[in-house]
Amino acid sequence: MRHLLVLLLAGLFVSCEKDIDFDLKESAPTLVVDGEIENGLPPVIRLTKSLDYFSQINPQLLAGSFVHNAEVLLSDGVQTKRLVEYSIPLGLGYSIYFYTVDTTSPANIMLGEFNKTYTLTIVADGKTYNATTHIPALTKVPDSLFFKPAPQNPDTNKRIMFLTVSDPPGLGNCGRYFTKKNSETFYPGRNSVYNDDVVDGTTYTVQVEPGINRNNPTEFEENFFRKSDTVTLKICNIDRATYNFWNTWEFAQQSIGNPFSQPNKVLGNISNGALGAFCGYASWYKTMVVE
Repeated sequence: MRHLLVLLLAGLFVSCEKDIDFDLKESAPTLVVDGEIENGLPPVIRLTKSLDYFSQINPQLLAGSFVHNAEVLLSDGVQTKRLVEYSIPLGLGYSIYFYTVDTTSPANIMLGEFNKTYTLTIVADGKTYNATTHIPALTKVPDSLFFKPAPQNPDTNKRIMFLTVSDPPGLGNCGRYFTKKNSETFYPGRNSVYNDDVVDGTTYTVQVEPGINRNNPTEFEENFFRKSDTVTLKICNIDRATYNFWNTWEFAQQSIGNPFSQPNKVLGNISNGALGAFCGYASWYKTMVVE
């Protein structure tokens, strides 16, 4: 009787199976904007076109995704500057492209300032796109920064970073952080953005994970600072739209391949159906040698 019941249940589950075929069609390329402006620095705007889901990624395809000869304007509410396109050679005949202020003309220089709102306008392929971001005041920075030996780790050179931070009263203090080790570039943390929804008006101490290169990520259990490293921490105060973009983007990126993750939409701030975001950063830097 027991064996018969098992066979009946197995047959029931098999009979309930159903093949589901998704007819994924090719999609038209969409403008993708990766733009930022930071206090004391000129804007940097990277324009590309989205790639089809079934595209075979290769250097030629990536090089061909850059959008050239776009009209890119940046306004701070008082003056408007036309940005120009520059390239950086990568070797083997490939380059990356970006738009920024005309460095040959001092009159066209525009640098980011605290407490200013910036409007980006892009005209490409006959369509117009707009985005607005704000560089807030630099009101939330660490009170102190220190390192401790990594606990329960046989490698005594590994270190973890801690920050003690006082959050100003009033909700809305959002941020993003990056770290730089020795001669590396700045990398954002695996979860690089944060808000004060829980810690509003309090002083707290938090561990800070080293930033990661998402093209070659370090495994979580191996991601440490090391004794004698020269480490630079970059803390950025950001507006809510910038927080929402990176928060949803990082969630989506970490959910790739996870069949149990919940549906997620990346919340950009570019109009007219474009993807990506234009982000403002109020930045603070601190360099230390790990002891």
